[in-house]
Amino acid sequence: MTSVNISRILPVKNQITPPADKSVSHRAIMLASIAEGKTTVKNFLNAEDCMCTLRAFESMGVSVTKNAGNELLVTGVGLRGLSKPRKEIYLGNSGTSMRLLLGILAGQEFETVLTGDDSLSKRPMKRVTQPLISMGAKIEGADNANFAPLKIKGGGLKAINYNLPMPSAQVKSCLMLAALYANGTSIITEPQKSRDHTERMFRLFKINCPLGSKISVTGNSKPISPGEIIIPADISSAAFFIALGVLLPDSQILIKSCGVNPTRTGFLDVLKRMGALIDITNVKAKDYEPYADIIAQTSKLKSTTIEAEEIPRMIDEIPIFALLAAFAQGETIIKGLSELRVKETDRINSIVTGLSSVGVDIKTKEDTIIVRGPSKLKPARVQSFGDHRTAMTLIIAGCLSEGETIVEDTDCIDTSFPAFVEIISGFKKR
Repeated sequence: MTSVNISRILPVKNQITPPADKSVSHRAIMLASIAEGKTTVKNFLNAEDCMCTLRAFESMGVSVTKNAGNELLVTGVGLRGLSKPRKEIYLGNSGTSMRLLLGILAGQEFETVLTGDDSLSKRPMKRVTQPLISMGAKIEGADNANFAPLKIKGGGLKAINYNLPMPSAQVKSCLMLAALYANGTSIITEPQKSRDHTERMFRLFKINCPLGSKISVTGNSKPISPGEIIIPADISSAAFFIALGVLLPDSQILIKSCGVNPTRTGFLDVLKRMGALIDITNVKAKDYEPYADIIAQTSKLKSTTIEAEEIPRMIDEIPIFALLAAFAQGETIIKGLSELRVKETDRINSIVTGLSSVGVDIKTKEDTIIVRGPSKLKPARVQSFGDHRTAMTLIIAGCLSEGETIVEDTDCIDTSFPAFVEIISGFKKR
């Protein structure tokens, strides 16, 4: 396992280019693969999770040409043009790959087996497999198709009218993709709006799809290639440097061309509520995904309470937000975090354990995290628990702490932000 040694850095006044959006990169490959025509995907995230998705479709007969500058040319095979892979499809640690791919495979007449690493094999899949089975797919796996490896044979799907028990972009997207292969019109309803990248991608590929909390998808709607997709920078990856710009004295960090999809900007909204000096400029809203430049500078933060209904818009930013809360005056309460129990690891446990070790006054109560600030960080040897967002949060904590912090098991960062450690290493140490 790789570890990273980090100590306090000097003030930063810099421009950072985060990697491409992971969620959008997954969906671009999936829709381009089952579309009619060729699609050029620009600024694809060349990280392990997204490469798992890419390799999965290559194994089913999709031609992908890799050009310079993270550009791909995907030759779509059409809605029903995928072919049976020669062997099982390995998806590493990517929950997005597995859950969304199950939706597409539910529409295929051939049998496929999906596997993953030890962590992915422990992540619950029943939330997608059960509604897919009700649509007519045949899925086998441990605990009534709850855990990988999962064997799936699809075809002959019927439309579904499904109320999600909790907001989940992955469950919603899985069922939307399956609905393309079903007879009739499927209705998928969320109790609260989750990220809408799939809806926007459907519209880009000429599939009629509303953007509200009630999604309707008509079966046999054929995706048509838009010709070109440009993927914006990932706000979840940018969040670590936005936090650094806010917390490090005498600092200002500019993030260029970052996705600002309104279903993903809860992190920015809450930080502004806490007094963070964040400017969003050069907004480009005409494309399928809006993007903008984000400037974050040193700020004094006050505590806040985040209600459960706010969580879907900032679910991936909770680890780094917990660190930000440690610098706020007063008690910050973050509610409605049950979904974090079933990420790459129990993310509540990993971040509370790690931040406690570096001196943060943080505790949990059921699905709530409570942080009391301001805290004075101390150096420590800490574990990522194999979670990329926990690892990056603890590295940022090391940048703000006196002495040397050692973050162990950091290979997981490659799943979303391969250049993260290199960027951090380029900052001057105090």
